[in-house]
Amino acid sequence: MGWWGEGHQKILGGRDLIAGGTWMACTRDGRLAFLTNVLEPEPIPEAKTRGDLPVRFLESTKSPMEFAEEIIKEADDYNGFNLIIADLCLKIMIYISNRPKIAPITVQIVSPGLHVLTNAQLDTPWPKAQRLGKIFMEFLRQHEEEEVYEKEMVETMMKDTVRAELDRLPKTGCDVEWEQKLSSIFIDVKTKMGTYGTRSTSILSVKTTGQVSFYESYLEDKQWKEHAMCYKLRY
Repeated sequence: MGWWGEGHQKILGGRDLIAGGTWMACTRDGRLAFLTNVLEPEPIPEAKTRGDLPVRFLESTKSPMEFAEEIIKEADDYNGFNLIIADLCLKIMIYISNRPKIAPITVQIVSPGLHVLTNAQLDTPWPKAQRLGKIFMEFLRQHEEEEVYEKEMVETMMKDTVRAELDRLPKTGCDVEWEQKLSSIFIDVKTKMGTYGTRSTSILSVKTTGQVSFYESYLEDKQWKEHAMCYKLRY
């Protein structure tokens, strides 16, 4: 995680060093974008890289809704994605998804409150989403009058390894046994080819003062490390 990009609009976040995209990033001007892939059994081999979508928004001067209208026209060029884009200064957040294929492209304003996004559509009641929502609300209740630290949030919420019962698993087309292994918030699965699971967790928080904190916990050389950066919104 770090600052990257050219010109005036520098971007803060992780970056795919091969394709150049990102899954979660922000700018000093209050633009924010993050992305999840939609699980599907037969992805399009020649599809455009989804990691470009957040970068394009962050580098753009278009409003979130204007950018969403642009993406609608080319959404079929990508494998399944969920994209959240926001302008923190304008206080508007938009959700875009190109799945399921048989439905129109989803574009909706994200209302204030608690929302959870997994590899399905926004607020789909997958067991891990429901569990994370409950843990988050309980965390806020316990720290109602205290300052919350991002590292504590990661340790409390994002390291949870509880898996869902078989009868509560979502039907994504994956093998049931594999689906259950992916049903925890934090994934750590041993396979014949090595360990498959969570490699990084990021938290971005914004105070009413405009102070932004971006914290990341990540796995490198089999060791968990952390990195944090702060900046002030440029209104």
